[in-house]
Amino acid sequence: MTGSADLVRDLARHGDLAVRAYDIDVGQRARLTAGAYDIVWPVVFERHTRGLELRRRHPACAASVRGLRPECLDRFQDDVEAVLDDLLHNAKVPIRNLEGWIARRITAATVDAHRRRRGARGALQRPRLPQWLGRALGDDPWLTRLAVELLVWVGVPATAGAGLWPLAAWTGLRLAVTGDRTAGEALVGRDVETVLRAMRQSAVWYANFVERPLGRKQAPVTAAQHPAAGIEDDALPLADAHERDDAHLRALAGEAVRAIEGRLGRGESPADAVRTVVGRVFAGGTGTEAIDRIPGRGPAPDEQVTALLADAAVIARIAGAVLDILGPPAE
Repeated sequence: MTGSADLVRDLARHGDLAVRAYDIDVGQRARLTAGAYDIVWPVVFERHTRGLELRRRHPACAASVRGLRPECLDRFQDDVEAVLDDLLHNAKVPIRNLEGWIARRITAATVDAHRRRRGARGALQRPRLPQWLGRALGDDPWLTRLAVELLVWVGVPATAGAGLWPLAAWTGLRLAVTGDRTAGEALVGRDVETVLRAMRQSAVWYANFVERPLGRKQAPVTAAQHPAAGIEDDALPLADAHERDDAHLRALAGEAVRAIEGRLGRGESPADAVRTVVGRVFAGGTGTEAIDRIPGRGPAPDEQVTALLADAAVIARIAGAVLDILGPPAE
């Protein structure tokens, strides 16, 4: 069976990938996109995301995709989508080293996609300090830097927990710019208000590039307080535990199917591919997905997966289901 990733590589070698990607039916395009995704995401993580996370001082996020924090995972997926789109649009010449070609285009593809997303939210695509705003702030190095940071912040979908502005991060930035170790979040909050007052001097500009994108952010969710007990509840979950478990298992299943497809494309037997991949994917986690659960109420433990994989009938049933999903081999 020729795997989808192998098909992508073959089309790229002949310079036909971009043309083929937009000259096939929906089902074939989904298969081709899945194959391209399998090639793209490891390159994006190794050549782009890992370095970004190290610079953000997120060592766990830099260690592996499965260690990414939710907000870092969102950024990673956005970058993968951007690079995947770039590949399927622009792979119009013969490409012998596909990973190398992708790596060279990551920065341009992700920056362009980032600017498009900011534009779609109504924010400035390339936030810069207008001269009039610099003058209104007295050309103060910290306040002008904060103004640019604010323009960047309003254009990203992330929230700052229960607050509107990421004051903790900006407090550290203020220290780096001014050297003042006495300032806390309260003072930075007053600095933000100073910058906002200066921005409001141009009412139309402020409405277009601050209020509009800021209004498209998701509203922060705060914790509920019990007056009598003085105990805070956790923020209201967006999904029940069983729904989160189902979503987690579906994500793992998709990962497993793609990995099995690659092994089948290299000639491995369905049973061996299933045994190896399912064992690694479903019994090789870190447990972070169940860290907020009472013991015994999270997803199935590794021992249960290992026991199931010892049953030949289970292996055969999984292999049959995977082959049904993948469909007939590509010609």
